[in-house]
Amino acid sequence: MRKGVLAGACLLAVAAAGTALVVLTEGGSTGVAAQSAALVPATAPITRQDLVDTKTVEGSLTYSGERQVASGKAGTVTWVPEEGSIIKRGRSLLKIDREPVVLMYGKLPLYRTLEQGIDDGPDVEQLERNLRALGYDDFTVDDHFSYATYLAVLEWQEDRGLPETGRVDASQVVFLPSAVRVTEAKAAVGARTAPGQQALTVSGLRRLVHVDLDTGDQSLARKGAKVEVELPGGETMAGKITSVGTVAKSAQDGTTIDVDITLAKTPKTRLDQAPVEVELVSERSEDVLAVPVEALLALREGGFGVEVVEGARTRLVPVKVGAFGGGMVEITGEGLTEGMKVGVPSE
Repeated sequence: MRKGVLAGACLLAVAAAGTALVVLTEGGSTGVAAQSAALVPATAPITRQDLVDTKTVEGSLTYSGERQVASGKAGTVTWVPEEGSIIKRGRSLLKIDREPVVLMYGKLPLYRTLEQGIDDGPDVEQLERNLRALGYDDFTVDDHFSYATYLAVLEWQEDRGLPETGRVDASQVVFLPSAVRVTEAKAAVGARTAPGQQALTVSGLRRLVHVDLDTGDQSLARKGAKVEVELPGGETMAGKITSVGTVAKSAQDGTTIDVDITLAKTPKTRLDQAPVEVELVSERSEDVLAVPVEALLALREGGFGVEVVEGARTRLVPVKVGAFGGGMVEITGEGLTEGMKVGVPSE
């Protein structure tokens, strides 16, 4: 007869895997045969399969590469884009005193005024590549600010309604790696602004999932590991962990690390910070013998066993417990093979 008795600390592993019926065998000895009708309410087969142990954590669907855009000059903000707007090369990030601050693509920030007579440098080439992409091409793209570059800048300034100075500084241009999405407008129309004052929060266009992962679960997050993400509405999508933070942050219930996940395809929803669920894989065991977790019996002498059913009789076989996953548990024990029947509680 099965009895619902806890078997000490060994049961913690079973409890962690899910709800299981854990019992102590009557008599406590192994290899005892008895009538199965009295001992085994139901049976399940020993199977050979892969086991994957998972844990579901909460995350949010957001955009990559969030950063701040600061004003490059003093004045009155006369236009800001709506939140969610996409700003591409050559378009205005905002306007101050009705003059645009223009987005151009590049990794280098605009750290000096670009004009004739300055030293050659990659920032000059970066500007020239953008001018060429915008249709101004009567110059050679290199690291030298030539007279031809000066003329191209004048033409660009005239077309954009900027003061025609032939030089470019932070009051006119912001260099960012690519097109951006406006996450938040920090500067309101009519507000005064000054150089260095935060004006916009922007991000990249690539969607990703961000998880504030409890530091106790950091072993679950391995860069390159595959995950499953459940999006708002129930859609499930594959993803891959692309970034794992190395610095713990304080949270309400402890400490967390940042984990970013790239999705296999672009989700339909455009909502920012939408809640999602992420299934992380903590352990994978391949081609192992497995039984339902509830088939485990806690032995009086310690450890676990399963009750093997052979016709009208049963015998108790001690087992070593391995990985858990999907309600199943890996077992190894003398004489156990795929297809054998083991006792389980009735439903």
